[in-house]
Amino acid sequence: MTIRVLLVDDQPLLRTGFRMILEAEQDIAVVGEAGDGLQAQEQVRVLQPDVVLMDIRMPRMDGVEATRQITGPGRDGPAKVLVLTTFDLDEYVVEALRAGASGFLLKDAPANELVQAIRVVAAGEAMLAPSITRRLLDKYSAHLPTGEEQVPDTLNTLTDRELEVLKLVARGLSNAEIAADLFVSETTVKTHVGHVLTKLRLRDRVQAAVYAYESGLVRPGGNQ
Repeated sequence: MTIRVLLVDDQPLLRTGFRMILEAEQDIAVVGEAGDGLQAQEQVRVLQPDVVLMDIRMPRMDGVEATRQITGPGRDGPAKVLVLTTFDLDEYVVEALRAGASGFLLKDAPANELVQAIRVVAAGEAMLAPSITRRLLDKYSAHLPTGEEQVPDTLNTLTDRELEVLKLVARGLSNAEIAADLFVSETTVKTHVGHVLTKLRLRDRVQAAVYAYESGLVRPGGNQ
């Protein structure tokens, strides 16, 4: 099945570079381009891409608001957003994740990482690499709970195993890595992740990871 990708960046040369990389892959097709968030919204409606490769800093409408408009409540299209950032941690990345992005990638990432990230996001998982997660938490740890706050009642709806899985998701582990850590199959992990998302009313793994830190279930610098 071909993954339909929309490129959104205000720099034409970057869009051209991304297009060349992606169109070399048999399972990926670039169906359109946009130079700002407003154009991105229009293109998503018309082209119905599977993945939107979204820049953060753009004129007229930035990537955060565009992501919110594309993936927010009431949107039932297939588009998932993979955010691109120039810096290790753009200050808007957290807001983009909250807005509905399925992950983020550095613009200077190797071509194979870009291709893999698009495949991961298209498959419904989150591009939440452990190394990036750690930098994210280091930057924003001052704004996260200390662990002394009362744990939300919603966590009580999870089983012990589901709590374990949520903690590992928050650390940035993939399904395969979680399966190896817990000595279970990947199918079992997918089932647990699905239960966690349903019970906590979360959209995807990114929201689950943010929730785990915001609730105090997981703390920066520790595994629990």
